[in-house]
Amino acid sequence: MSITVDHLTKVYGTQKALDDISFEVPRGKITGFLGPNGAGKSTTMKIATGYIGLTSGSVAVDGINVSKEPLKVKRLTGYLPEHNPLYLEMYVKEYLGFIAAAYALKRRSSRIAEMIDKCGLEREQHKKIGALSKGYRQRVGLAQALIHDPQVLILDEPTSGLDPNQLVEIRKVIKEASQDKTVILSTHIMQEVEALCDKVVIINKGKIVADDEVKNLKSMKSDVITYLVEFEEAIDVQVFEKEGLLVLGREGSIYQISSKEDPRKTIMKVAGEHALPLLNISKEEQSLEWVFQELTQGK
Repeated sequence: MSITVDHLTKVYGTQKALDDISFEVPRGKITGFLGPNGAGKSTTMKIATGYIGLTSGSVAVDGINVSKEPLKVKRLTGYLPEHNPLYLEMYVKEYLGFIAAAYALKRRSSRIAEMIDKCGLEREQHKKIGALSKGYRQRVGLAQALIHDPQVLILDEPTSGLDPNQLVEIRKVIKEASQDKTVILSTHIMQEVEALCDKVVIINKGKIVADDEVKNLKSMKSDVITYLVEFEEAIDVQVFEKEGLLVLGREGSIYQISSKEDPRKTIMKVAGEHALPLLNISKEEQSLEWVFQELTQGK
């Protein structure tokens, strides 16, 4: 079961939020949906879940047109919005019971217990949602998105407000869910994308600027070559700069050095001239953060 976005356009008044975008989210893989604030991520997700209408184009879930059969699509979809709408006066377990009843689930008690366990809500289940931290509210939101065992999971900033330990736990839940579901998630955390996603779609100013696997995006050609260089002792940064090399960062005797041409010969020359043993030199892989900035900044 996949999500297919085909020539989707959304216009608010005179503003074109989405401009003829097309991409596909495959089953069994986690697709990261990235973009700067205001790029159109949340708008796309709301259209895909049937919460708002589109101007032109189409979105289909498992071949079912969202605009024509929104209720059928909503039964197949679990959705965690960016601004998690919860009934703050309800208790956690009570709220999940309410959601389970809305979906007319059978064996509701066992399903609620399963979601409480899976999303790490055991100690919080008898508290009012309004008394929970932002991180635990996110867990409740994820539990309600999963409770009806949807075939499609659409998550808008699912790890917002979580501490490092909670991040690991929620990542595990999302990863396990992806084995038999179609998952698309938006996030601003590049480490999150590298830890979870197989594929990335990047949107900027309402247009798709990248649609590829993470490993392919990270191999994108750069105008500069960057190496991590470790010497036995620290050396003045100006020594490298006089040779036309740019030092991006330094930690002790480890330097991050870049150049438009392969800098290794120049680095070896500097080491020889200063009788400084060179302990390690390795080419640095492009980061996903760099790719994101290249595709979205100043464009």
